[in-house]
Amino acid sequence: MNIFNIKDKKAIITGGTRGLGRGMAEALLEAGCEVVIIGSSDGVFKTVEEFTKLGFKSYGVKADLSKRDENYRAFDEAIKHLNGEVDILITAAGIQRRYSAEDFPIEEWDEVLNVNLNSVFIMCQLAGRIMLKKGSGKIINIAAMASFFGGQTVPAYSAAKGGVAQLTKELTNDWASRGININAIAPGYMSTEMNEAIIENEERYNQISSRIPAQRWGTPEDMKGITLFLSSSASDYVNGAIIPVDGGYLIK
Repeated sequence: MNIFNIKDKKAIITGGTRGLGRGMAEALLEAGCEVVIIGSSDGVFKTVEEFTKLGFKSYGVKADLSKRDENYRAFDEAIKHLNGEVDILITAAGIQRRYSAEDFPIEEWDEVLNVNLNSVFIMCQLAGRIMLKKGSGKIINIAAMASFFGGQTVPAYSAAKGGVAQLTKELTNDWASRGININAIAPGYMSTEMNEAIIENEERYNQISSRIPAQRWGTPEDMKGITLFLSSSASDYVNGAIIPVDGGYLIK
């Protein structure tokens, strides 16, 4: 038996149109999953069209996950594409806003918390209800380096990602004995659009790069292996873990 086999599994991934989320969506599709991608713009349909042309079973749902009602609508639409079933949930949608804490606009605080934490709980709760009925399922949340340390000029992001780590642990306590594995991936510094501000700051970029033992920033491709592991039976006894994928940044 191939313990990494997830062929014909049904999956939902938020934020799967670009960056790390797209890499994770590709990993599932390449492994033979049927995948619904929830994205914030019409770009989700272009992404799905690209995947479909490659022969993958992929569907797109557009939703603004900063709005509570949109989360419920998007999940319902995704589940209809999958005929009422879901085996794997990945909550990869996330946004970033940068201001020093004393200047952080409260409206943008709310937006970041809604997308990066509240939406994660709603999606986990809805998928969990389906998974609990059949006694199996895999949930992968996306934490961050900010789940371990405070960051700077990102108070809302840090608060949300700290919350994602703790939510992952709590859900494990509730659901692990009932057949669901809930874990989180904590990406390190990745060459994606979200980190453009840091990458363009030469001093900060060099400071971070010098601390990474792997001597490079990560890419969406680096998310594929851990995605397959946490989505498959290979991880059946991995519960409540916050797994860094950071080239060794945390241990330097």
